[in-house]
Amino acid sequence: MGFPYEPQYRARESRYLACEVEVLNEILGHIESLNHGSGGDIVIDTTGSAIYTGEDTLARLGQCSTVVHLSTPPEVRELMLKAYLANRRPILWRDSFTKEPGEANAAALARCYPRLMVTRERLYEQHAHVTIDYLTVNRKGFGVSDFLDKIGIRKQRGLS
Repeated sequence: MGFPYEPQYRARESRYLACEVEVLNEILGHIESLNHGSGGDIVIDTTGSAIYTGEDTLARLGQCSTVVHLSTPPEVRELMLKAYLANRRPILWRDSFTKEPGEANAAALARCYPRLMVTRERLYEQHAHVTIDYLTVNRKGFGVSDFLDKIGIRKQRGLS
């Protein structure tokens, strides 16, 4: 996809998002065809940019799944920024990237990245049924049963 300061970035970003919408809608269509929308024991691990797929797609996702948001506290966002700057990977910036006159690309990325993360965090919270803190999920010994307890699946299904 490239980086937000590259000339073809917006076109590639749009193409990527269109593909993501198509794939997620295909997955949701399949799940909706099973048991009238109840996907059973299916996990959909979306990309972080799933929040940009549109209200209709997000509503469908929320109807046939438990949407879990793994929150990222500020100290974790700092680590994410450092990792991103050290090993840049394509992400959807969705107009969150701006470059000041004379500003270097790396400096603009470092300035805009925290704002992007805060914006995304709000969107994730808005669409999630359950939020679990990143530090909790990454705590030593935290496993699948802990995760199921946090999202209430084990209680709903009478699992122990």
